[in-house]
Amino acid sequence: MLRYYDDAGLIKPERIDKFTGYRYYSESQLPTMWKINTLKDMGFGVAAIGEIMKCGEDPQAMETLLLLHKAELQEEAQTIESRLRLLDTALERLRKGSKMKYDCILKEIPERYVASVRQTIPKYESEGLLWHILFSETAGQNMVPAGTASAILHDKEFKENDVDVEVQIAVKGTYQDTEHVKFKTEPAMQVVSATFKGSYEQFSEVYAALAGWVSGNGYEFCGPMIDIYHVSPHETQNPSEFVTEVCCPVMKK
Repeated sequence: MLRYYDDAGLIKPERIDKFTGYRYYSESQLPTMWKINTLKDMGFGVAAIGEIMKCGEDPQAMETLLLLHKAELQEEAQTIESRLRLLDTALERLRKGSKMKYDCILKEIPERYVASVRQTIPKYESEGLLWHILFSETAGQNMVPAGTASAILHDKEFKENDVDVEVQIAVKGTYQDTEHVKFKTEPAMQVVSATFKGSYEQFSEVYAALAGWVSGNGYEFCGPMIDIYHVSPHETQNPSEFVTEVCCPVMKK
């Protein structure tokens, strides 16, 4: 590792024996080695450690790099936690020998006046950015909610990145548009709907159930999918308590 750190420019030996090639370090270099090992234990790669070492005694620059890495690790932890929940769910169903079933119903979503924000965001999980925009830009208008919050997925197929998402909340009264928030009347629409309780890892199975219902009942999709949050992370941090309704606009073939 010392040779590797030397090649990377992290720490150089105080001297190298020209006959044996042995590398000699002094006690004064121990703090530098401890720092390198600590950063390595935090998950930093050699290149990142080199950038931090360049900060020297600049605490602000070092804090910026540490906070950035912390955010990356938190995102990785959330991804791992999500995968663990999926594995637990799969194991539970496997042991019970059962498969989750979702009831699909045909219904009408009535006309509604909504506050809306639509943007392209990095991933579906970044939806919270849109809600922040909606509520921060309308904070001074004293909006009166008149229904549940929902998200509309405008892309015609699943995308890994740069997704077209719109968030809406039904409101009472009349309000002025802001830079990003638009107020509009959404027409009534016929949808096939399925409601489930629990974590969002169930979405793919719900989508499959809705697609099966549409195919088996002589309907076809005619608009973007809508996720309605009856109980969301805004009300509880326990994923098992989430209640979500997935709606797909449909028409008879």
